[in-house]
Amino acid sequence: MGVNLKDLIPEDAKIIIENMRVLKGKVIAIDAYNALYQFLAAIRQPDGTPLMDSQGRITSHLSGLFYRTINLVEEGLKIVYVFDGKPPELKARELERRRALKEESARKYEAAVEAGDLEAARRYAMMASKLTDEMVKEAKKLLDALGVPYVQAPAEGEAQAAYLVKKGDAYASASQDYDSLLFGSPRLIRNLTISGKRKLPRREEYIEVKPEMIELNTLLSKLNLTLENLVDIGILVGTDYNPEGFEGIGVKKAYQLVKTYGSIEKIPKALLKSSVEVDVLEIKKYFLQPPVTDSYKIEWREPDEKLVFEILVNEHDFSEDRVKNALERFTKAYKENIKGVQTGLGKWFAKPS
Repeated sequence: MGVNLKDLIPEDAKIIIENMRVLKGKVIAIDAYNALYQFLAAIRQPDGTPLMDSQGRITSHLSGLFYRTINLVEEGLKIVYVFDGKPPELKARELERRRALKEESARKYEAAVEAGDLEAARRYAMMASKLTDEMVKEAKKLLDALGVPYVQAPAEGEAQAAYLVKKGDAYASASQDYDSLLFGSPRLIRNLTISGKRKLPRREEYIEVKPEMIELNTLLSKLNLTLENLVDIGILVGTDYNPEGFEGIGVKKAYQLVKTYGSIEKIPKALLKSSVEVDVLEIKKYFLQPPVTDSYKIEWREPDEKLVFEILVNEHDFSEDRVKNALERFTKAYKENIKGVQTGLGKWFAKPS
């Protein structure tokens, strides 16, 4: 779910990335779970069935991870994926809500398939997507083979990604959710892993989705807020740690309340109605001081083409020709954009005999 701050972000606080080459050479910390869920949801057959190998194992996440990573490295980006660790207890209610929603969506998917409603079937199938521990292991195995680094967070991946950016080990965090901003990431890039043409839900129309970057200091300045104020607004609207938010409070009203009273702690209790008990101070502390680790090493290596081939083609039945061609592109991009060695120049700078 994540916190929904979309209507709070002024248009002039967003930088639309028309050409990905402006990020060339930049280290981008991608929220791995967020990206993998996107791949699971988007890469499907017309009836919503995910890609699978001959043994019935889902491979949509591997397909998205492989080809999207190659595309980004070809644009010159230095990608590092950040994986979630153990979710905090604060998130238990939200995780239970998601589990129930996926089960209901799975039932609706079966009913839609039986009724022959492929549009509804695809929609419900996307909502029923589940990222299993085995899928995460497969994703890490593929990244190791590609030589693409990843960081294992102790808890929330977005908090760890934000920490990498704050330390200067990454230029920006990348996620569809806005939580990275609440965790203090100086820069957030949205739409990085889903850019391109996307079909509008329930309509036969497509839109062009472009990456956009939000700089935290610019956003806070335009809204005349502090980071703590932004966290307060997030809590009022609803976060993964209090998904219900507060009754009758949308993002604009939350902004007005924080501007009027200065902080969530000073807002009269009578204005904060919730069906469940919410410890706003505990949630606020978690956003401002999340568990993170310094035990990571960000290092890119030349891809092990044989191992990548073994994983995708031999284990999961990917097209041999497609993987071979993609690996050739990736190896070339790695040498040019990450290793820093230009390919194809040897014949021009050959030593005299």
